[in-house]
Amino acid sequence: MNTPDLPLASGGGCGDGCACGADTDAEAYLECGLDPALAALLLDSGLDPVEVEDIANVALQEDLAHGVDVTTVATIPEDAVATADFTAREAGVVAGLRVAEAVLSIVATDEFEVERHVADGDRVEPGQKLLTVTTRTRDLLTAERSALNLLCRLSGIATATRAWEDALEGTRTRVRDTRKTTPGLRSLEKFAVRCGGGVNHRMSLSDAALVKDNHVVAAGGVAAAFQAVRERFPDVPIEVEVDTLHQLREVLDAGADLILLDNFTPGECEEAVALVDGRAALEASGRLTLTNAKAYADTGVDYLAVGALTHSSPILDIGLDLREAE
Repeated sequence: MNTPDLPLASGGGCGDGCACGADTDAEAYLECGLDPALAALLLDSGLDPVEVEDIANVALQEDLAHGVDVTTVATIPEDAVATADFTAREAGVVAGLRVAEAVLSIVATDEFEVERHVADGDRVEPGQKLLTVTTRTRDLLTAERSALNLLCRLSGIATATRAWEDALEGTRTRVRDTRKTTPGLRSLEKFAVRCGGGVNHRMSLSDAALVKDNHVVAAGGVAAAFQAVRERFPDVPIEVEVDTLHQLREVLDAGADLILLDNFTPGECEEAVALVDGRAALEASGRLTLTNAKAYADTGVDYLAVGALTHSSPILDIGLDLREAE
């Protein structure tokens, strides 16, 4: 899937093209220095452009430590311009291309152009070009590592998620992420899960409830914990974690509509599905591997909760290579 080529305006702060103060609701909150066309693409992907810009700035400042790229400044003339390709060095699923562009746009002191060869969520092969950028050589090299760190990390998550989705092919079960994310990168990592075909669980502690074992102990029982949340926050979705079929019966009778089966075997999951009989959605967690994913899915559970998608996925190897001068 190709996305249209789009020249980007100069980055590094608000300029004539910035969306600050724009009239439409979608543009009004994009109070950032990113090019408005790039900001719109991020927004269309379900990402907050302001947050992406903040993350990019943090990554760059960590790399520069409020100084300069001494190697690049010493070796590259200030007015030199180059074209470089982001290229996959192994097969996988790409995610975070627009995030990489955001990093580049912050560093770039002059206008730069991008040629987009693939879209987030596409499968890619070794040697395949993902994104081509033309701008000042110094800016390319200064932004290279920060852009690649994010792009490789997100693409690794998308690749791992797609492997789970492939393992579940032919079933109705979906793989879901958890809150086991890198601090500060949750929205990007959950975006990468979506790029890989997975489903997001709650984004925060406030948008949904998950009653776990410690809540059960503190509240004096699984049904009591469920009822306490339902009474205090009647409009919030509630998922309840259970360890046994007995607890499952308790929360089912209490009215739970989403239940997490913690460390159940496939056989126990099958019993749970029969017991629930469609009255609640079921999510299996623990003991899950790519090898046994299909066995769990065949029990009829709705979701597999896989924290490893965001806490343990290896990066996808992607490089940035300057083109040789002609």
